[in-house]
Amino acid sequence: MYKAPVTEIGFALRHVAGLEAAMVEGLTGDLTPDLLDAILDEAGRFASDEIAPLAAIGDREGAVFRDGAVTMPLGWKDLYARWTAGGWNGLTGPADHGGQGLPTAVSAAVCEMWNGASMAFGIGPTLTIGAVDAIEAHGSVHLKSVYLDKLVSGEWMGTMNLTEPQAGSDLSALRTRAERRDDGTYRIFGQKIYITYGEHDLTDNIVHLVLARLPDAPAGVKGISLFLVPKFLVEGDGSLGLRNDVKCHAIEHKMGIHASPTCTMIYGDGTGETGEVGAVGWLVGEENRGLACMFTMMNSARLYVGIQGLGVAEAAFQKALDYARERRQGRSTLLAKDRREPASGEMVPIIEHPDVARMLLTMKALVSSARAIAYSCGHALDQAKAARGREEALRHWSERANLLTPLAKAFPTDVGVEVASLCIQVHGGMGYVEETGAARLLRDARIAPIYEGTNGIQAIDLVSRKLPLSDGRTVAAYIDELEAIAEAVRGSNRPAFGETADRLGEALGDLRDTTAYLLEHLRAGRLSEALAGATAYLRLFSLCSGNAYLAKAALAAPDADERAALARFMADHLLPEVAALKRQVMAGASSLDAARAALN
Repeated sequence: MYKAPVTEIGFALRHVAGLEAAMVEGLTGDLTPDLLDAILDEAGRFASDEIAPLAAIGDREGAVFRDGAVTMPLGWKDLYARWTAGGWNGLTGPADHGGQGLPTAVSAAVCEMWNGASMAFGIGPTLTIGAVDAIEAHGSVHLKSVYLDKLVSGEWMGTMNLTEPQAGSDLSALRTRAERRDDGTYRIFGQKIYITYGEHDLTDNIVHLVLARLPDAPAGVKGISLFLVPKFLVEGDGSLGLRNDVKCHAIEHKMGIHASPTCTMIYGDGTGETGEVGAVGWLVGEENRGLACMFTMMNSARLYVGIQGLGVAEAAFQKALDYARERRQGRSTLLAKDRREPASGEMVPIIEHPDVARMLLTMKALVSSARAIAYSCGHALDQAKAARGREEALRHWSERANLLTPLAKAFPTDVGVEVASLCIQVHGGMGYVEETGAARLLRDARIAPIYEGTNGIQAIDLVSRKLPLSDGRTVAAYIDELEAIAEAVRGSNRPAFGETADRLGEALGDLRDTTAYLLEHLRAGRLSEALAGATAYLRLFSLCSGNAYLAKAALAAPDADERAALARFMADHLLPEVAALKRQVMAGASSLDAARAALN
């Protein structure tokens, strides 16, 4: 069963992402090393002892829809109540609304634990975190006073309503409409699909943030507004009043995350208790500026979806490692433990076989590098908040967070699928049997590269929007930092690193070359050619960043040669992929275009 890797998480936060230095500089508010340790220890205990035991029940029973209501699996309502009682929902919430105001990087770390224990549980609160961010940044004083306290505490949960049957990644096609009322409210009409935790019995009220279009709105995404639509209207004294004209029509029967209700929501079909057709909503931000408001929520959600992939990957690695230590098959080709006497002829744990060890080390390297990238993105977001009022620092950290967000969403979610698949492979035939739980991890992980912007869209965003930041200086400065790590490895003269410095230096040279190639195409207006290699570039970028971060971790622990050995393993076994990815980026556009005829 999953055990939260508290020590590894704390090390990555402090010494790789940069939280240790930020605490020393006083940039983390009330967070101290002792408080951080206490938070991580208790989060690890809660995830391991209370969430993880209910993961299999949640997968087996799933969320149940009946007569418009969703019932969560056995034990989940009590679990959520204990979780909110522990203050976990308000970890990063604004202090003036009952939150603790702690860094996003710390929230990302504990969210890794929730998702490692059960992705179906961990996904729910992330939408509430995003709703809090959006309302705090763009909501009126009235909306903040009515909703933020309850959302921050977790007494109520939030959702994000974007997708419609005809409007998935292209939100310009959405048809949900809003009508103005004289009292300043709006009436919402339409259908939304794939709404995570759109209906459930964990909380008394659910606060939906809904994208809709006003009658006189401009066409396309410039005509979208954002509205807050509660399940129950709120009375002046804060108590719940009439049921709003919004309902769950059905839930999806999915490949994985069975306990996470994925809902089809109907707004304005006359089934509410208000006596009027149309769901009562309040504008968030300005009319026709809803997409900008929603992106406050989406950017948060993208980091947390990356954390979901990371959590599942860690759980899959642990499960595979435990199995490989226990399962005995075959005769070892290695020397005995003392490395002097030949191994006996008895069957050995499969971890002794080179190919199994290779798979396990691949899993560990991918998990560790994905963790470093995700936490570094969270840390950049925190530093940007701390830099308000300091223009140059604000620009630097805001652009760093923007640059890392597509990596932090896409790479860990790809890693989640890859590592979960390797987990099944390590288990052999038993991995394909539901009894072991390995299959559940792969089923759960598969959605993460798809929702909150597919990983293909993240690659497009990286190439077309993030590389040109400050005319390419933002990405150049980041690569400079990665190259400084490679040089520090070279200067360390630690034998455990092997040829890591050379391998990493070569890969970072390829990253510079491909970055320059893509920027040249963008400046020349050759967007199609640039985007042909976008997904390969994102993978290339992530592998280089991840290996550099593993080396940084080893440099921060000079007495831990196993960290240097892991960085060396990644440099020798995973980083060679970078050269092939470079070829895809720089020479693949013409063959892609020519091969389209094969799709006719």
